[in-house]
Amino acid sequence: MLTASNVNFRESTPQEDSLVAQHSYQLWRDNQVPAHSIRSDWLEVMLQFIADARRELYYQAFVAEVDSFIVGSVSCQLFAGLYPLALTAKYRKYGYIWNVYVESPYRGQGLAKKLTRTACNYLKSLCCTQVILHASPFGRPVYERLGFVDSNEMRLDLI
Repeated sequence: MLTASNVNFRESTPQEDSLVAQHSYQLWRDNQVPAHSIRSDWLEVMLQFIADARRELYYQAFVAEVDSFIVGSVSCQLFAGLYPLALTAKYRKYGYIWNVYVESPYRGQGLAKKLTRTACNYLKSLCCTQVILHASPFGRPVYERLGFVDSNEMRLDLI
């Protein structure tokens, strides 16, 4: 069982972007996305997205380390929006959390919860008024325990 003394939570470095991207890939695979549905250049796409988000949206990733081995990560940034941002930041400045991932042997021990809280605290430091994330079926219970609630997002499959 992990204890607070043998888990280190910290900001990731740009040199660890590839590992964070690999966690994202594994998250897709764990959520039943077939390998043939993931672009062959997924790593380059992820690294470019992270670089752009770091430059424009205050992107930050955090990692969980056990014995100097990164076993989990989370990414967060300002939410760029889906429509023109005509509201004041004081009223609506959203943060977005994505790519919460923990290696399977370390799941169920509170690491995802701590990573998500760390990302929330970072977004709060940016004066975000709300945090948005899209939960996988596996992640939903974690986020609900942290106080996240379902929103009014609706979807319609077109294929």
